[in-house]
Amino acid sequence: MNGISSSGGGAGSARRGRGRRIVLWRHGQTAWNLERRFQGSTDIELTEAGVAQARRAARLLASLNPDAIVASDLKRAAATAGELAGVTGIDISYDAALRETYAGAWQGLTHEEIIGRYGDQYAAWKRGEPVRRGGGELETEVADRAAPVVLHHADKLPDDGTLVVVSHGGTIRTTIGRLLGLESQHWESLGGLTNCCWSVLGEGARGWRLLEHNAGTLPEPVLGDDT
Repeated sequence: MNGISSSGGGAGSARRGRGRRIVLWRHGQTAWNLERRFQGSTDIELTEAGVAQARRAARLLASLNPDAIVASDLKRAAATAGELAGVTGIDISYDAALRETYAGAWQGLTHEEIIGRYGDQYAAWKRGEPVRRGGGELETEVADRAAPVVLHHADKLPDDGTLVVVSHGGTIRTTIGRLLGLESQHWESLGGLTNCCWSVLGEGARGWRLLEHNAGTLPEPVLGDDT
């Protein structure tokens, strides 16, 4: 697991039950999303609809009383984070390590073009094999750069504090997989995030747990035996 502890601040902090929470929020809609183009690290802005999505979601997430916001420095993530900062008054920490996966020659291509030109590579990626899509980054390399940033900011939270991480679908998925301690070939089992939806990790006795995934409404307590 490349030295990353799934408990965030180490096993000791998890056992202390600090109850921290990480909200991983995907950016709003872009024109390339609509065209089904692979964005990767290409710096694409939000559409008007994307701004509206971010504004609506920000009002919901603000009610969680977040303690900190950290975001990718790409325009689509930064603008999304800006809506939450505007509501909460919290300063944003930007970090290039939270950018989307660099995918080389795939970037800018539509889904159909990728299948047509790189079908074998695409199929291997979907099987969970380590693939440098378009000559770009491995998913494990994305987790190597992103997960430590998330843990660093989570470690600075007060007990029961909430961190909002504004990033990109692929980066969020690999980061969740790493923090949950899943082997990389199983990360694909985590479904994708819709524009401006989020996933929530909560700190439990044995480390980070996935509490909500691809949510568009406020998280609610789990009522039942598996709490």
